[in-house]
Amino acid sequence: MKVSRTSRLNGEYQKEISEILRKVKDRNPELKGLISVTEVDVAPDLKTAYAYVSIYGVNEAETKRSFEILKESAGFIRRELAQVMRMRTVPAITFRMDGSMSYGAKMDELFKNITYTTTPDGEDEV
Repeated sequence: MKVSRTSRLNGEYQKEISEILRKVKDRNPELKGLISVTEVDVAPDLKTAYAYVSIYGVNEAETKRSFEILKESAGFIRRELAQVMRMRTVPAITFRMDGSMSYGAKMDELFKNITYTTTPDGEDEV
């Protein structure tokens, strides 16, 4: 199977942004919680990129504050990417929250609450 250049770049940017986030955490002690880069989507012209992150903080306010700090640090992250990635252009990064992890956890909890009973004729019912 042939892999396109943009899909390879998506993976490389995801890995490098994850590494750079450690530096951002060292620079800014207000950045708290577990931050994970779940996906990076680079435009075909390599001018822009969306970085999807999931943040697990102690509470919702801490999570929102950490996301704001990430958005403010986009320029620093782009500069660090330019030093690591030897490319002509480094895309402008826009961070977006990825809610799929929390959605999945919510669905798991709902599925745990479903109880099954067996009817006398042997069929399952909810």
